Amino acid sequence: MSKKFKRARKKRKKWWPYLVSLLLLVVIGAGIGAYMANPSLFSGLVFWKPKKGAVTTPSSTKKKRSDLPAVSTKDWQLILVNRENVKPELNPQLTDVDAIKVDSRIVDPTRQFLEAARKIAPQETLISGYRSVADQTKLYNERVNQLKANGLSQEEAEKQVQTQVQVPGASEHQTGLAIDMSVEAGQSDELGLQLAAIAPQYGFVLRYPDGKSNITGVNFENWHFRYVGVESARYMQARNLVLEEYIQLLKKDGK
Repeated sequence: MSKKFKRARKKRKKWWPYLVSLLLLVVIGAGIGAYMANPSLFSGLVFWKPKKGAVTTPSSTKKKRSDLPAVSTKDWQLILVNRENVKPELNPQLTDVDAIKVDSRIVDPTRQFLEAARKIAPQETLISGYRSVADQTKLYNERVNQLKANGLSQEEAEKQVQTQVQVPGASEHQTGLAIDMSVEAGQSDELGLQLAAIAPQYGFVLRYPDGKSNITGVNFENWHFRYVGVESARYMQARNLVLEEYIQLLKKDGK
């Protein structure tokens, strides 16, 4: 083989690496183009594995907006007073409604609720409203002493009294937002539930309903109503919530 032929052969061989590289670039470019156009075409390949934790959340699974009323646990009408939330004397500004005193901010709702109640039972009357801590202390001690006179120990008497009377500082009556409504002969449960059904229209709820004493700490009272505002009262009634449960929902929602 002549030297001239060998030099020509070497020159031809030098083009192959360039040609192969060019073909590879074309294939790679086509692959990238296909991937950019439709990534799902490569989802079955081994190298297509999403990183752990990199999960895309569809817009449809985003947390729904809360249906809770636009209120806050700090609102005056939602103050929670019970044995876990004992309060000192609150000294609200008071106004007379019938024979009782209530927080001046709920005078109109109280009058309207009483008027509506009398359409159901004409003898309906307000029997208790605001009660100071001092008055609550007197009432509590009187009830305890009555039971002790019947032979119960101090502990037994207090335990029994606390199913219907709150300890001093734990009574809603000191807020001026609670009212007791009844008839002279004593209110039947049926009548009490009729009043409870219309109460939310005026911002009130039956505070100690049947079946909730494990939460409220007080047995069923068909005469005790608490002002919480119309929007909250309707929400609570629709979902069978007592104030303790409602406050917890609001707190969970950051309100």
